[in-house]
Amino acid sequence: MRKYFTLCVLVSIVTTAGAQSSEYTKQERMITMRDGVKLYTAIYTPKDDTTAYPILIQRTPYSCNPYGETKIPRRFGPNGLFSKEKYIYVYQDVRGRYMSEGKFREMTPFIPQKKSKADVDESSDTYDTIEWLLHNISHNNGKVGLYGISYPGFYATASLPDAHPAIKAVSPQAPVTDEFEGDDANHRGAFFLMDNFGFMNYFDAPRGDTTWQRYPAVCDTLRIKDAYSFYLNVGPIKNLDQLYFHGRSTIWNQYLQHSTKDAYWQARNIRTHLKNIKPAVLVVGGWFDAEDLFGALKTYEAIEQQSPGNQNRLVMGPWTHGAWERGDWSKFGGYQFGSNTSSWFQQQEFDFFNYYLKNKGSFNMAEATVFVTGSNEWKSFDQWPPKNTRRQKWYLLAGNNLDSLPTEAKTTSHDKYISDPANPVPYIDRKGSDRINEYMVADQSFASERNDVLHYTSAALSKDVTICGPITANLFVSTSGTDADFVVKLIDVLPDGKQQLVRAEVLRGKFRNSYEKPEAFVPGKITPVKLVLNDMAHTFLKDHKLMVQVQSSWFPLVDRNPQQFLNIPTAEAQDFKKAEIKLFTDKKHPSNVEIYIL
Repeated sequence: MRKYFTLCVLVSIVTTAGAQSSEYTKQERMITMRDGVKLYTAIYTPKDDTTAYPILIQRTPYSCNPYGETKIPRRFGPNGLFSKEKYIYVYQDVRGRYMSEGKFREMTPFIPQKKSKADVDESSDTYDTIEWLLHNISHNNGKVGLYGISYPGFYATASLPDAHPAIKAVSPQAPVTDEFEGDDANHRGAFFLMDNFGFMNYFDAPRGDTTWQRYPAVCDTLRIKDAYSFYLNVGPIKNLDQLYFHGRSTIWNQYLQHSTKDAYWQARNIRTHLKNIKPAVLVVGGWFDAEDLFGALKTYEAIEQQSPGNQNRLVMGPWTHGAWERGDWSKFGGYQFGSNTSSWFQQQEFDFFNYYLKNKGSFNMAEATVFVTGSNEWKSFDQWPPKNTRRQKWYLLAGNNLDSLPTEAKTTSHDKYISDPANPVPYIDRKGSDRINEYMVADQSFASERNDVLHYTSAALSKDVTICGPITANLFVSTSGTDADFVVKLIDVLPDGKQQLVRAEVLRGKFRNSYEKPEAFVPGKITPVKLVLNDMAHTFLKDHKLMVQVQSSWFPLVDRNPQQFLNIPTAEAQDFKKAEIKLFTDKKHPSNVEIYIL
């Protein structure tokens, strides 16, 4: 479920009272924003008033529980190390959530030129909150930091444009960033069905008064045992609202009403506003984050490109969504990492805030620090992607072969499959009521065996090959329909035959040239399709093989494409058609996957 881990972390940190009560005093305040809306804010101040402390803030739509000035959390801050240091810890329910007034907006659009007090966004709410704290909370040292994972990560990012001058350090972690191109709602224009329906059922129920401390589900009777069967039996995506939500989820309806990257999505792409950023930034993401891997990489990239000279750093580890704050993360799926990668990161995070907010200790982390899976090593770079890499293309060839040498065959050749919306390719080979995180590293043998999945495999490698950076699939395809999805997977084939997924991504084909202006395919016409997958850092060890798989469904992770050029959210059952997909592999149409070798 979208942003699920962040919610679990927040609950585990905040709901158990008592242990810190001897060291901290709690105040609950309704802080007035410039437009008059009041936001609930919990402020935990050290009782020791002989020192001035920095302010460390998390703004969240997931509740600042526990409420009540006598209830003190077990611990504060991003991780357990912060119990060693005293800060003024602040938690705030964002506008329109839980105890705060106002109207909640999905990924509140930033307003670059505010003309009146009515022009408010998350940047202005953060600014107004900090201004109040600095003038009303005694013994603060005038320095402020912000952090958050997932949706709270977005609020951390949103503090950066027009930042309050007191903000010195910000850590957006798995931040929701661009929900049409790569985070949560859509990936490359393809709607992430299962995640969003499950998430909106608990997140987007109609709101009552601000005394609510718990939101009901949109549909209390919803019970899913086998997600694949459930979503397939529902039929067209529009049926989900008709059968379960009945118009009660505002955000769900907004998602489906905006099926291209129109003004709705463009306003919610905060990347374009990350200009002239002053605070130090520590962007954190996980290679196995099924929700916001794109957001971490692209937030870092946007700051680098638009705020040159900023103290902007990137950390990417072998983590699922928020797993860097777990007590132990030394393995996942079939991976064994050889060390506790989360404890390593937590020390870096602790040092980051201490250095910039307390002038304490040192923080000498490289520009980019990434964990290379396969070889299980942390590597440091002075930029990301690394500059000292060699571009290489691996060609999809006849006979299920993958090779770094292109074919010399001049005769047009292709492989083909029938993509059937009534029998979509599952995203994983086992049943689950919700998304199974392990799909990002799962064995893909089940897919290779299907006749609607193409697969291409290299010879066994004669030496280790480390890939660092983005992956681009350059395909030449045709379809008998007028639209099609394309899913490309890069797989590490182990000597025992296991096909371990390393990276995969989907592109809704009608967006191959523009997310704003979709284009139909001409049936039977050979068409170039470029799909940029998210970055990776992985070593394919000696004697392993590279594999590429290509398919046209990934269900129920992604909603079904009718394979007709139409507005999918309004499609009828009869609109879903089988299509013959051809992938061309000859000299004139050299389908390939482009990688960067370290």
